Amino acid sequence: MAKKLRYIPLYLWLLFTIVLFGYAILASLSTTKGIFSNTLFANGLNFSNYTKLFTDMNMMRYFGNSIVYTVSACVGIIFVAAPAAYIMGRVRFFGKRLVETMFISAMSIPALLITIPLFTMFIQLKLTGSILTLILVYIFTNIPYTVFLLSGFFASIPQALEESAAIDGCGPIKTFIKIVMPMAQPGLITVTIFNFMAIWNDYLYALIFANNPKTHTIALALQSIIQGFTNAGNYAGIFAASMTVFLPTFILYLFISNKITAGITVGAIKG
Repeated sequence: MAKKLRYIPLYLWLLFTIVLFGYAILASLSTTKGIFSNTLFANGLNFSNYTKLFTDMNMMRYFGNSIVYTVSACVGIIFVAAPAAYIMGRVRFFGKRLVETMFISAMSIPALLITIPLFTMFIQLKLTGSILTLILVYIFTNIPYTVFLLSGFFASIPQALEESAAIDGCGPIKTFIKIVMPMAQPGLITVTIFNFMAIWNDYLYALIFANNPKTHTIALALQSIIQGFTNAGNYAGIFAASMTVFLPTFILYLFISNKITAGITVGAIKG
């Protein structure tokens, strides 16, 4: 009985979260008058808030931009960080401890501290105002965390698998691609999802490096849309805009939450 009582605060917090999330969805399908009069569906479901977002507010363009940024950056991060993490987790070399310390130290650097140097560098390279700029920023800033997390997964893979592959004639690169990468799939999925959510919800880097309205992300669009709806008194539209940004990552998490949990568990036990 005492063990069950320990979970009461967790259950209460879960109930509180479900109620808030449910109310936000219902409010997004209502009207501002219905929200303030506490009669959300007096006139039935109202989809005009979502229709206005995707027709008048160009939400589909911002959605497309965020998808391009997020998918491209996640692929680029794995492409750069996975080989580095493999070396850090599997190979012994002089100065390895120093390199590990540098990666860990890089994770602790505040984003604001590197924003101005990065922006200055991209100005000198004449890369400002393009989609590529923000993709590169996301790749550079997420490599330390990704290398740190993946190195534990690569270290947990039995050495005998690589030795067997070498006997069968596989070179180091082929062994890495054909043997090691599939074995590290839980870790790759886990770190990709974390990177996906961080990039999708990023505001600071998008504000600085995607200053062209045509390259805005959905997070930047949300800020301007909420400001416009607030000035117009359209609070139902604010709920709709918030749900539009939140639901993609929430649905993604529901589908692959078990893989994330499995990946974290493997890294914690064997890493």
